[in-house]
Amino acid sequence: MQLMIVDDEIHWVDNLAMNKPWDTLGIELVHRAYSAREALELIETHPIDIVISDILMPEMNGIELIGKIRERDRKIKCIMLSGHSDFEYAKQAIRHNAVDYLLKPPSDTDLLAAVGSAISQLNAEWEMVSSLERTNYALRENLPLLRGQLLLDALDGQRMPAEEWERKLHNYGLPFTVGPSALLLVRMEEEFGRYRNNGQPLIEYAIINMAEEVMGEFLEVWGVKEEHGYLAFLLQFKEEAPAGREGLLEKLSIQLQSKVKQFLKGSLSIVMTDSFEFPEELPDAFRRATAYFRQIVGDEREFVMRLSEPAGPQEQGALRSLYLPPSLENLLEAGRWDEAREKLQAVFDELDSSWSESWEHCMEAGFLIASSYTNLAHRGGHTLESLLGSEIEPLQRGEVFASIARLRRWSLEALRLLKEGTSSEVKDSRSLYVRKVQAFADKNLHLDVSLRALADHVNLHPTHLSKIYKIETGEGISDYVANLRMERACYKLKSTDKKVYEIGLEIGYMDPAYFIKVFKRHFGMTPQDYRDSGK
Repeated sequence: MQLMIVDDEIHWVDNLAMNKPWDTLGIELVHRAYSAREALELIETHPIDIVISDILMPEMNGIELIGKIRERDRKIKCIMLSGHSDFEYAKQAIRHNAVDYLLKPPSDTDLLAAVGSAISQLNAEWEMVSSLERTNYALRENLPLLRGQLLLDALDGQRMPAEEWERKLHNYGLPFTVGPSALLLVRMEEEFGRYRNNGQPLIEYAIINMAEEVMGEFLEVWGVKEEHGYLAFLLQFKEEAPAGREGLLEKLSIQLQSKVKQFLKGSLSIVMTDSFEFPEELPDAFRRATAYFRQIVGDEREFVMRLSEPAGPQEQGALRSLYLPPSLENLLEAGRWDEAREKLQAVFDELDSSWSESWEHCMEAGFLIASSYTNLAHRGGHTLESLLGSEIEPLQRGEVFASIARLRRWSLEALRLLKEGTSSEVKDSRSLYVRKVQAFADKNLHLDVSLRALADHVNLHPTHLSKIYKIETGEGISDYVANLRMERACYKLKSTDKKVYEIGLEIGYMDPAYFIKVFKRHFGMTPQDYRDSGK
């Protein structure tokens, strides 16, 4: 839990923050804000749970502060303090859902009890959000999508331990087990084209339901539409299924064709696989089935075919690790350099173990790696040559495709150079944002230069801007603005005859008393004393 104390009386804030046993309540961090504006900036950059705020403050009072907090995060709990027992203040605090309203100075017992009540409310709310009943409800509502995505992930070859598969199958209410399975790949033929722009998902949903109805007596059926437009069905025989299961699957597939033609007025072409082990052999079975469809030439359609294993050892095939998600291009674009390196290592390990004599597979990997690198460079407004330097020459001469060893060396070195070039670009981008923020603050101190206003100026989220500013400069944005205001105040006090309140207005302090208080806190003397001192 994180707590923030807000008051324009500095000694009061420091005393509450430092001399109360907050840790006994589970408070891990106590923030201090000496104005409502500082409080709002802290809320933008820290996950604050509870706010203790005075009501009477310059520029913005505590009631107004609660309203601003509610606009940003309705879960934050607020406790109000006031030196006046004004019932109107209490009513407004209650209207803004304040946890408590305490008169200053509150006793430790009352203060800690109010914070304890706020913590109890937070815990109760988050327990409700994370409760098993709510989770199960959300799961039921989204079950079809979750089931479909799980099967798509399995078709793509995403790996999970067997126990993780069993847990997800159970949680999603899928009566499947890790073990023998078959795959049915269904192509909807041209008659269904009339639904392409209107009603296609409903037709696909209807076909999946009809498959479950036709085959459900003897088979568990789990269907989804995959990215190439096929309907894919994972099948497992139930215990009560009769003998001759291969013939039964073919018979049920023909029945499905017939029912779809009868009721949906369209034809299906179906490829079924032999038995394989789910989930580890599913991606291979899926790839063979889609390849089988591609091999059928001419106008052949409305067929039911069984995909048999090729005779003898397989001499051709695609690089599996190269195409498993996430893709190399996506990893590079996200800046996940370590994972990109691991993916390359997996590709080269597969080349060494399975395709060590195949120049074509080495070339296939090389072309994809080179195109991914080039795409990254172009997205950043560069050429690949400008980022790789002399390492572009082996690629231009085609030498990197000559052997797996050469491709490995070049790919990993090029990845290192891309990371360095991109990291430098990120640093340059951070520096640009810092310069923009500082220039805007310098020209607009008399206006709103809060973190949110600065973030809006550079089109970044406040939290993100705060982080990159801290990384680049070593200080927070609010510290920079505060120091800039004080420097500007000192300059104007020495170089002009303007009144103190006028200088305060020009650097963003609407309340002269608050300006004097902040100046004294910073320099140990009032603005007038500073002017008179001749420093």
